[in-house]
Amino acid sequence: MAISANRLELLQIADAVAREKSIDRNIVIAAMEDAIQKAARSRYGTETEVRAEINAKTGEIRLQRLLQVVEQVENISTEISLEDAQARNPEANYGDFIAEPLPPLDFGRIAAQSAKQVIVQKVREAERDRQFDEFKDRVGEVINGVVKRAEYGNVIVDLGRGEGIVRRDELIPRELFRTGDRIRAYIYDVRREQRGPQIFLSRTHPQFMAKLFAQEVPEIYDGVIEIRAVARDPGSRAKIAVISKDSSIDPVGACVGMRGSRVQAVVGELQGEKIDIIPFNEDPATFIVNALQPAEVAKVVLDEDAERIEVVVPDEQLSLAIGRRGQNVRLASQLTGWAIDIMTEQEESDRRQKEFVERSNLFMESLNVDEMVGQLLATEGFASVEEVAYVDLEEIADIEGFDEETAEEIQARARDFLEEQEAKLDEERRELGVADELKSIDGLTTAMLVALGKDGIKSVEDLAGCAADDLIGWTERKDGEVKRFEGALTGYELSRADAEAMVMAARVAAGWIDASELEAEEELEEDLEDEAGDDAGEDAGETTGVILNG
Repeated sequence: MAISANRLELLQIADAVAREKSIDRNIVIAAMEDAIQKAARSRYGTETEVRAEINAKTGEIRLQRLLQVVEQVENISTEISLEDAQARNPEANYGDFIAEPLPPLDFGRIAAQSAKQVIVQKVREAERDRQFDEFKDRVGEVINGVVKRAEYGNVIVDLGRGEGIVRRDELIPRELFRTGDRIRAYIYDVRREQRGPQIFLSRTHPQFMAKLFAQEVPEIYDGVIEIRAVARDPGSRAKIAVISKDSSIDPVGACVGMRGSRVQAVVGELQGEKIDIIPFNEDPATFIVNALQPAEVAKVVLDEDAERIEVVVPDEQLSLAIGRRGQNVRLASQLTGWAIDIMTEQEESDRRQKEFVERSNLFMESLNVDEMVGQLLATEGFASVEEVAYVDLEEIADIEGFDEETAEEIQARARDFLEEQEAKLDEERRELGVADELKSIDGLTTAMLVALGKDGIKSVEDLAGCAADDLIGWTERKDGEVKRFEGALTGYELSRADAEAMVMAARVAAGWIDASELEAEEELEEDLEDEAGDDAGEDAGETTGVILNG
């Protein structure tokens, strides 16, 4: 069968558009069919249900009008009676559609322009979908491109089959790109937007550095060395924590390379950004000490609940540990996820002396003793009057210069002081309007009740409506820094489990839940924990067997 020039030209156009836009040929042909349908409706009436089909092999265009089989025909453009339908197709029934051929359509100027707009729109949508589908799964990759143009500090990058943007704040400071420059960047987000898919690139993202190291260090690419954390001050300095799964491979040495060749390749790509390669350690204290390199650390004190650590350094190392404008300690904090407080040995000594004086004064005022006795108690490690009041009598009597009689007198004075304080706190509790029922909640002291009252928690129902965070506080991580928010009972050394137990007890007391349900839930949790422990034990046994047999 001979194919006319017009039909052949139609297929050639479809092939050319499909190649140029990198989309499926069938999508282009479907767009043409939609365009022809729109033009046909303008000719035969907008109510008419027109279907256009283009033969993908011959280019032949076939137009049909769809008519629905109904009992009573009201619109001859869209409906047909059952009798007429069965005359064309004996198997036709109510609700079916009958296809009626239409004569070929001659496009006028307006119809052709309208058809062109439809085709352009459909092709553009297909191109956008193709771009989004291609790049959505490439988030996290490093990609190469050519700078297309720079506008308002942003860099538009030609990625071959798409277009990406490096926003001004995602460029390394003092970095300048011109049209035609080659650029390497990290894909950190791909979004489907009204104007088409937006591919966001970055050269400041911490993972950009990690990916560059993976390209330069075969051991990282193969998974033998793992990058655990990255912290960057783009264009200035960075820290990267690495760990090796093979004890025979030094992770830091592998990343540095022979005469620094590997790390220098990354430094060159990042415009001379200095990179500290840190050995990762599961122990937070060791990891933080490593992260503060090149500064030397004398001592660390961890607060695991608040994810905060105090680091003591020699006096001459303070400026090195903090770094220029706090850069070293800030990057170490971002790398480890811990808030880091740095002090010199002299500052720590001064603080300890201050604490010693405060405790000595506390005992002198509370127990009505002289300075020497107060200092002796502070020196022995007593931190509060409660410890003195309720510790074993022998611990006080064994202090040098004390005897049993002196110890009894000190404990009696401590208990008298606490009773007096308890009476004052109870009076304050009543003045705040804190209900007596709250005293029945296990773990709540009078001092805690006063703190709750000051925070507006004055009844069992108020406490029942709280979460554990409302009592003990919480931490939030933002921009690599940990921020601490205080709770009503912050400072009373309550664990999260203690706070949750208090809230649940309040809910039982308020009648919100039944005590038997709570007990059943606790028993179920204990059973699940026991089963998990048994499974872990079995797994451990199996693993040990494999190792021994191996």
